Amino acid sequence: MSDLKVLYVDDEPDIREVATISLELDPAIKVRAAESGPQALEWVASGDCRPDVVLLDVMMPGMDGPSVLKALRLLEPTRETPVVFITARAQSHERHRFLDLGAAGVITKPFDPMTLATELRAVMAAGPVA
Repeated sequence: MSDLKVLYVDDEPDIREVATISLELDPAIKVRAAESGPQALEWVASGDCRPDVVLLDVMMPGMDGPSVLKALRLLEPTRETPVVFITARAQSHERHRFLDLGAAGVITKPFDPMTLATELRAVMAAGPVA
């Protein structure tokens, strides 16, 4: 498997830590974890972070996941970077709304720490949602 640079954005410190450890169980995944959408956008805009995929929490204070996705699409480095939402809001109509916004996929919280990396790679392998 090839190296995968993940930008993980979540306002909850404990979840950020568990997700980072979980993803890095796959030795080919490198994670940079941001505590907010504005922090992630700053890193991308400054050239400090060039992710292969963004794993993005939906419900965050100040700037929610859909707003961050919209802003990422305005930045050249992430204009076409796959974004995967990670959320407890996983009802069918919500999943469809996130996909309609341009997300590559949706991973449900609570996630299984032992399979999070595999789930993310499966979404990436599935390619763009039609």
